[in-house]
Amino acid sequence: MLTFEEKEAIIQEFPELTRKEVSLKRVNYHYEKSLYEKTTVIYHLHPNGNGFVYVGDLPQYEEADDKGLLNIREASADELRKLIKDSIAYLATEEEELVDEEIEEEWKNKEDSKLTLLQEDTLWNIYHGYNLEESFGSYDEAKAYLLAEGFRRVGIR
Repeated sequence: MLTFEEKEAIIQEFPELTRKEVSLKRVNYHYEKSLYEKTTVIYHLHPNGNGFVYVGDLPQYEEADDKGLLNIREASADELRKLIKDSIAYLATEEEELVDEEIEEEWKNKEDSKLTLLQEDTLWNIYHGYNLEESFGSYDEAKAYLLAEGFRRVGIR
């Protein structure tokens, strides 16, 4: 687990974020150029290492809570950087443009078989290597299929 200081050092790699102290020694980081009323990227980063990154309703982060926040207590340096980049991009992008972003996820089962879930245009396609395994109209349908088949998403990509 990264320390508070290590997380702050990573967050400070993003000069577009503004640090704001809040109660109980916690800090928030805001993206002031957000196209939305929401500007918070890092929420309640605490000296004990706990904190959250706002990822809204980006489909690759289904672990996010109802408010679109994802806990970063156990995040690696690379995962934290990716989360921050995705959060800033989310807040800097018109909602209609978000649909055009391609999403790719890796899924594995207990036998270590690998499938790739890839958003292509309006479809969610599941590939085994270069071969198309299944195709779905929504992320939720594709995810349900993968879970039912015993696959689990691998890390944050």
